[in-house]
Amino acid sequence: MTGQDSNRLLLELEKIRRDINREIMNPAIPELSVDDMRPVITMAARARLSYLQELIDISKISPEMPSHEQISMLARQREAYEELRAAVNALETAIDRGYLDVTGAG
Repeated sequence: MTGQDSNRLLLELEKIRRDINREIMNPAIPELSVDDMRPVITMAARARLSYLQELIDISKISPEMPSHEQISMLARQREAYEELRAAVNALETAIDRGYLDVTGAG
């Protein structure tokens, strides 16, 4: 397979991926606006805040070494934040790749 053939194949695969993702996702998620995205981004920001606040609170109580319970709570806050961040990133990617319809107005 030549480089040109490989490029054509990759372009065709990208088109197929876009078409299939759009076909599956677009009917299930209504057209999105900036206003639709605001609560999603706000939720992720609040999760980040909770994670950082937990760290600061722990440092005030146990500046040397946190307890196992404190570490567990911090880990839960981090997991929530990272999961929401990943979900927001996945939504942004779906929008960027044209899988979902968006409106210009909010």
